Amino acid sequence: QLQLVESGGGLVQPGGSLRLSCTASGFALGDYAVGWFRQAPGKGREGVSCISTTGDKTFFGDFVKGRFTISRDDAKNTVYLQMNSLEPEDTAVYRCAADYGGGGCTIVPEYGGYEYWGQGTQVTVSS
Repeated sequence: QLQLVESGGGLVQPGGSLRLSCTASGFALGDYAVGWFRQAPGKGREGVSCISTTGDKTFFGDFVKGRFTISRDDAKNTVYLQMNSLEPEDTAVYRCAADYGGGGCTIVPEYGGYEYWGQGTQVTVSS
């Protein structure tokens, strides 16, 4: 069974931090670029961040404003999204996706090349 599973979401106060994990099973995540996307009620999908297969290229949505970092540990088949200084506007379901090969990555929501998607983890930022 090939799948991605997100974890680490939850309820946090404004200004707090969360670390999300995206873990693959059934395939080697090291062969894939990984993107993080989010969707809030009534809004479309937004690209949050992505990391290339080698980790040398990363991108972030404009709304991130330096608050997040993305990293990967291929030995653990996992990509992490560290989110700091969280704001209520960050409230959404966060999903990770894997795109085989390539030299870079994309956070463009319209991109159709992400082969595997996780079910998502809820992030709620509220006081």
